[in-house]
Amino acid sequence: MAKQYKKVLTIQDISCVGQCSLTVALPILSACGHETAIIPTAVLSTHTAFSGFTFTDLSEDIPEILRHWHEQGITFDAMYTGYLGSTRHIVYVKNILEHMSAEGCLRIVDPAMGDNGMLYPGFDQEYVDAMIELCRAGDLILPNITEACMMTGCEYRETYDEAYIEELLCALEHIGLTRVVLTGVSYNPETTGIIVRKNSVTKYYKHEKMARSCHGTGDVYASSFVGALLCGKTELEAAKIAGDYTLACMKNTQDDPDHWYGVKFEPVLGQLIEMLK
Repeated sequence: MAKQYKKVLTIQDISCVGQCSLTVALPILSACGHETAIIPTAVLSTHTAFSGFTFTDLSEDIPEILRHWHEQGITFDAMYTGYLGSTRHIVYVKNILEHMSAEGCLRIVDPAMGDNGMLYPGFDQEYVDAMIELCRAGDLILPNITEACMMTGCEYRETYDEAYIEELLCALEHIGLTRVVLTGVSYNPETTGIIVRKNSVTKYYKHEKMARSCHGTGDVYASSFVGALLCGKTELEAAKIAGDYTLACMKNTQDDPDHWYGVKFEPVLGQLIEMLK
């Protein structure tokens, strides 16, 4: 019988206010029933959509954390990486993926580095190249279309058809990324969805598209996808659950214009738990 109580490590920054990164991943993975350990790569007063945020790099702490874990013989059943912030962080994380995995460990990389055709502030081609190497060290990646384009050199398009998405997926396979969950795939204004690609086989899950976008939904999606996958769901089942839960979080936030900085995911965690049953 497969082990049901998984020990998962998630490696991301902590934005103290803003409902993203670790403040999303930790509660969602825990709600899915998993023991969740963390490595914080940096501490920010808020996420970067706020003005005047503070930033404290925790790079110097990571080697000592790893040294102590090695002494204690700590390993993990799964690892999930999110926003990292620097190439130095990527080097550390790649080492963690390669050397701290338990037998059968599932290593999932969310290459969180851009959206809407642009890299996030502070990132450049050197960061993209390092992220490609990190993705190759993982088992499964969770890019959006922008991130997939950045890694492959494909042209970013706002509107596209299935042939364009197939070209993008083939380009990912060409650089060695064959197990992909591609988010934000929208063939018309009313719907969006998720592509699950494995061994050149493509499956698509489509759901309603909300008019108002929200910060942090990528982290909500990735965390709930990982949580569902570790509960024994197939990749397509996990993609559906994560998509439906993220949509529920957005709907729970739409009527509050003051809550612009994230989604109210906490009140609907019960829905996620029900979806997993």
